[in-house]
Amino acid sequence: MKENLPVNSYDLFERSKRVTPGGVHSPVRAFKSVGGTPVFFKSANGAEMFSVEGNRYIDFCQSFGPLLLGHRDPEVMATVQETIALAWTFGACEPYSLDLAEWITKRIPWVEKIRFVNSGTEAVMSALRVARAATGKNKILKFDGCYHGHVDSLLVKAGSGLAGDETASDSAGVSSQTANDTIVAPLDDEEAFDRIFERNKSQLAAVIVEPLPANYGLLIQRKELLQKIAARCREAGVLLIFDEVISGFRVCLTGMAGILGIEPDLVTYGKIMGGGFPVGAYGGRHRYLDLVAPSGPVYQAGTLSANPVGMRAGLATLQKCEREGVWSNLDERGNQFAAKLNSEFQAKSLNLQVVNFASIFWIHQAVPTPIRSLKDIPSTHGPGFKKVFHGALERGVYLAPSGYEVGFIGAAHTPALLDEAIVKIVAAAEAAAFS
Repeated sequence: MKENLPVNSYDLFERSKRVTPGGVHSPVRAFKSVGGTPVFFKSANGAEMFSVEGNRYIDFCQSFGPLLLGHRDPEVMATVQETIALAWTFGACEPYSLDLAEWITKRIPWVEKIRFVNSGTEAVMSALRVARAATGKNKILKFDGCYHGHVDSLLVKAGSGLAGDETASDSAGVSSQTANDTIVAPLDDEEAFDRIFERNKSQLAAVIVEPLPANYGLLIQRKELLQKIAARCREAGVLLIFDEVISGFRVCLTGMAGILGIEPDLVTYGKIMGGGFPVGAYGGRHRYLDLVAPSGPVYQAGTLSANPVGMRAGLATLQKCEREGVWSNLDERGNQFAAKLNSEFQAKSLNLQVVNFASIFWIHQAVPTPIRSLKDIPSTHGPGFKKVFHGALERGVYLAPSGYEVGFIGAAHTPALLDEAIVKIVAAAEAAAFS
């Protein structure tokens, strides 16, 4: 920002659009799905962010999930400052990634080895490569509505509902050959999964699934479906990959795999594990991770992989969560927040509902049955959310700027802050005449 000139989000966005695609470095930040000008923030602390205009917002985006302890947690910040004074990056062996790797592998039995990368996308891309090398097969089965980063082969959706064999990329620039290696099945439909899996199992290297889909709303799956997926993979020698980039270290220490009692062959992590700094990881049994270079033939590398700042911030975050029982506290806080908000929606006859799993929540139009797949989402949800989003924003509550992104509660969201947010969200819904 230029010195001595007043700044505002509108002017900054106009400047940014001249030098950056859409004015942003990740699409949702542009407010495209809710309209209006994105807010430019200059600082953050705990559960609050402050715009360049000096406005305060209660933050439920939390950088899309990494900030389990909130912005600039004092204990994590002290570790970060100490690390920066030691080194920024080595490009060589160091003890910090070893500490984090040992901490995780001692606590999660199905993660016997782990490789750190720089993002969830990179973790998924590498896990798929390992699966293909381990099985000698090429095709991957994913689920409609699950997002696994911007890996070429997974930017794919079903072409014709349950057919599954017809694929089409969601993104320009992905070749048809790449897209054709991905099979898509619908969520919450064992019969369709069985049919698609049976037809393709001889060519499948892996089935990849978010065990808690949280990238197209919060689509909480029935345990029975996930157990069936795991059983069919075991029977057919197809690897099961759990994408826990969002749910890992968020819903509990062992993630959804631990809650479900399902041990995946490979698992991908990111977000919380870096304590707010860029990080990703993939892990699993020795026999799969030993395929990765330099132990094995699967090449994967990264200049800034296992960056010491992220490694130490991540370990400090996880140690604090374990020591202070943060996960169980956030479970309770998330449940209370959702219950209070739903009670207010009902009391004021607002056609809205909030669903949560631990500290993840999603506000959507009220429906009589749980939303578990894309077909269950009301067609008017997106336009309705826009009004609530902007009403909340005007009142100082920052929700993720899309009706299909979830919200995150962290340890820095005190009961008083959550009560304040409830009042403002309900007022926004009333003003939007969401009834």
